[in-house]
Order: sequence, then C-alpha cells, then structure tokens
Amino acid sequence: FPPDQLDMILKRFEREAKSLAGLSHPNIVGVIDYGEHEGSPYLVMVYLSGGTLKDRLGKPMSWRDAVRLLIPVARALEYTHEHNIINRDVKPSNILMTEKGQPMLTDFGLVKIFEDKASTNLTASGAGLGTPDYMAPEQWTGEATAQSDLYSLGVVLYEMITGHRPYTSDTPAGVLLKQVNEPLP
Repeated sequence: FPPDQLDMILKRFEREAKSLAGLSHPNIVGVIDYGEHEGSPYLVMVYLSGGTLKDRLGKPMSWRDAVRLLIPVARALEYTHEHNIINRDVKPSNILMTEKGQPMLTDFGLVKIFEDKASTNLTASGAGLGTPDYMAPEQWTGEATAQSDLYSLGVVLYEMITGHRPYTSDTPAGVLLKQVNEPLP
C-alpha cells in the first residue's frame, strides 16, 4: 500500500479496535488488546476451544435447537447495533462455541462503525464486504446496515434448520442473481 493509504487503513483499524475493545457482552468474544507489528495491525482476543457453529452444521437440526443457539447471537448483534457497530460478516464460522456450548459472536474484521457523512473518508469502502452466501442484497453495493446483519443471521438460521443455505452458486455474482431473481426457497 502507498504510505498515505496504509496510514488511513491503520487509523481506521485503530478506531475500530478501540470500539470493539469497549464492548462487553456475554456472547461477544472479548478484545483484550490491539496494536501494530511491522505495519500489520492485530487484535488479541479471548481463546475459545469449543469450535465453531460451522462445525455443527451439515445436517438439519430442530428449529428449537437452532433458535436456542441463535438467540444469544441475536442479543449480541442487538448490543453491537446499540453501540453503532455493524458486523457485516455474520456466518457460522464467525460464531464460536465455548466449552459448554454457548455461542460467541466474533470476527469483526469487516466491522463498520456508523458515522455521520462528515467522516466517511475513513469508513467508506465503496465495495460490498462479507461472505457472499450470507450477505444481504444491499451489501453488494457497500450499503450495509444493522438489518444486513439480521438478514445474515436469518440465512444462518435457515441453514441450521434445512442443512443448506437458501442461495448458492459457483460465483459471488451467481448468488446475487439468485437473490434478486429467484423466490425465497
């Protein structure tokens, strides 16, 4: 990266890391520290040994079990949204499990802090960020909102209950075309 672009990225990372470090919720993996080493930013987070929700998928589960697992994640998202933070990458591999099977939301690497228009130079990406199979349609244009996280959580719930995602394709553009043109399965 050119020096001024790298500086902007590091400033944005530091601001977002400070916001994440300030979060305290029982279903959000805590940020212990953050910093930069040789030009690469890093986060230090709590280690959880219970694997991911993705590890538990592959076959349908009862809707009661799925809802029981996702209610704490929904509460964690509600908490982050109340603190003006959008995750933008809610998916099964970003829901870690404690040893006792409690879900913990993590991976705020694509987080976007709600900002007023005067400071968009540090937050606007101009691109859709997230994981295509879980992204809300508006994310494809870089317009993620709190509702985008809820859409993604709905896709996770759908996958947990049915054993598959509602829209899949060989390419990200194929997923978008299916979202736009096909009825909800």
